[in-house]
Order: sequence, then structure tokens, then C-alpha cells
Amino acid sequence: MSRRTSSILAALAVVPLVAALAACATPAADGGDAGASGDSIRIGVVGKGDPQWAAFEAAAEEEGIDIEIVDFSDYAQPNPATTEGELDLNQFQHIVYLADYNVSAGEDLTPIGSTAIYPLGLYSTKYDSVKDIPAGETVAVPNDASNQARGLLVLQSAGLITLKSGGTIFSDLADIDEAKSKVKVTALEASLTPTSLPDLAAAIINNDFVQDAGLTFEDAIAQDDPTDPNALPYVNIFATRAEDANNETYKKLVEIFQTNPDVQAGLIEASGGTGVPVQIPAKELQSSLAKVEADTKAHKG
Repeated sequence: MSRRTSSILAALAVVPLVAALAACATPAADGGDAGASGDSIRIGVVGKGDPQWAAFEAAAEEEGIDIEIVDFSDYAQPNPATTEGELDLNQFQHIVYLADYNVSAGEDLTPIGSTAIYPLGLYSTKYDSVKDIPAGETVAVPNDASNQARGLLVLQSAGLITLKSGGTIFSDLADIDEAKSKVKVTALEASLTPTSLPDLAAAIINNDFVQDAGLTFEDAIAQDDPTDPNALPYVNIFATRAEDANNETYKKLVEIFQTNPDVQAGLIEASGGTGVPVQIPAKELQSSLAKVEADTKAHKG
């Protein structure tokens, strides 16, 4: 999921991790076709017009890999299409979204590579630094469940609050340990957080509302910390069926996406400069998915 849905992230000042990726540009090592649908590998995305995809097609072709970018207008469509074999891969979502799909649908799609994280930021018109915010001041977070949990994790990473559970994708205001927290937290409708800044010490503001409020992404005084394990579930990923997780050609495509300068430049351009590329080993992504799926099952009861 891009910043359209993750508002992030989604993401973040990141120091890329080194991924252990195979360098094979030929069909799968087991001798099968490169893609489930034939020699052309079909990759589902939301927003085919984003500049990274044309660059990705060209870079893959230079490596002898024929890919077809399949565009979807609805985020609910690429995962079922991948499950049914209509797609070989998809790239549009973060781990939290994939976990919810797998749990709800009883499927086993799995991440094989990371792309970027889109930061969720904390903004203030009163203070230039988190350290300047006095104890007892009030900070706002969005009141929708997904962004509220993520916003609380940002506040915890910034040292403003402590969450009793340590923080999860389901954290809410009741999870705040007030005795151990520096600030008070209130929840507001997401579109109201920027306009309420004059009455607050700071507020978590979704990316979609930052520029509308006359702010820039560089104005954030804190944002998701990609080195924090709590941020990992919000990293955007390539996903495929579990039985294809070791397909060498798919791994090569991930490597191309992560290392080709034209692809990376297109990703940054498409995100308005907010996306931060990340390279996280597939095993770490898969471990994170397993944890988030377990948490999701427990939460849904």
C-alpha cells in the first residue's frame, strides 16, 4: 500500500538493511516457468502510472526478464488475484494489510522483499523539537484505529508516551501508561489534526493532510523510526504465494527494484519525496508477518 492508504509511512528516515537476494535472471531454478502465467511475470499494483513502474519494466527487460504490470483501482483486488494465480506477484501493501488479508481469507501470501516505508509524522507550530515539548502538554493522534495505533507508536518512539503493552498495531488511548508518559494524548478526526495545531503542543498528521495544512513533510519533528521493530509491519512489500517464495526470478526482480537508480528515483517522485527505500531480508519480513497474523487472530478473537 502506498502513501494513499498508509498515509505513511507511511515512511521514514531509514538506513537500508542488506538483503540476501539471489542474482539469477533466468526462469525459476526448479525448471518451471518464470511466472505462474507463463514466461511473462504478472505483477499487480495500484497506480501503474507511477514513474517507478516504467523504469522497473525497462530494468527487468535489460536483465532478460519479461514482466507485465497489471493495474488495479481497488486495493481489495490484487491479493485475491495473486492467490488465484492470475498474478505472480503484487506490490501495493504493507505487512499489516497483508496479515489482515491472510487471516480473513485463510490464505498464505508471503512477503519476499521490501520496497519503501512512508513516514507518519508528528508536527508542531509551537515547538521545533520533541525535546522542547513541556511535560503535561496535549498531543493529538487520528481517531481511526489504524492510524491511531501507528501514531501512538510514533509518540512512544519519540519518548513522549509509554504504552503498557509495548505497542502493537491495535494500540489505542487506553493502552497509554499515563504515569510513565510525558504528555497527554487526545484523539481527533484525522482531517482536524492540522487545523487544531494552534491549540495543541503537537499532532500526528496523515500525509494526505500535511500540505493542505500549509506544512511540508520536512516540518515533522518526529516520525516512524524504521529501526524500531514496531515500524517493520508498515514496510511496503512484494508478495507472492507461499510455494513461490523461493522463486529465483522473483528474488531477482526484488533486487532490481531495490537497486536500480531509475526505479528508486521514480519511487521517490511518486511519493512526493516522502517514501524512503528500504532493503530488509525476506526472512525478517516473513517473521514480522507471522507475528502480525498472530496478533490479528487474537484481536479478532
